[in-house]
Amino acid sequence: MAEVRFYHLQRQSQEDALPFLISKALENGHRLVVRLKDERQVAQLNERLWTFRPDSFLPHGSAKEGQADRQPVWLTHGNDNPNKADVLIVGQGAASTFGGEITLCCEMLDGGDAEAVQAARERWKAYKEAGHSVTYWLQNDRGGWEKKG
Repeated sequence: MAEVRFYHLQRQSQEDALPFLISKALENGHRLVVRLKDERQVAQLNERLWTFRPDSFLPHGSAKEGQADRQPVWLTHGNDNPNKADVLIVGQGAASTFGGEITLCCEMLDGGDAEAVQAARERWKAYKEAGHSVTYWLQNDRGGWEKKG
């Protein structure tokens, strides 16, 4: 069973928070698939990952660049896992299904969207019923994350 983490955004947008989560996962030796709602979000995050730090970038690719097997981070709006990732980051509004190769699923949650919060509660319940380990992470005043449940 996978570990599922819900990340409750309060201080940053998803676009600003994702590069830090991706960076942390890469530092820990993971390969990632970042699943977003649509092609527009994929293009925005693609640009953000090239520019979020002036002295570096996060290696990544998408269907536009190809060569998925060579990419430690794959950006998509589909249900694919072409780079054989073990971590899935699910952006707001994206499908949250995953297969057995995923050991960690991180769901982004906009706390200001009542419908998104309700949908997250339903997914939490479904994950628990399926036997996954589920935790809740709240963004603090400094933009970091604290495990709350």
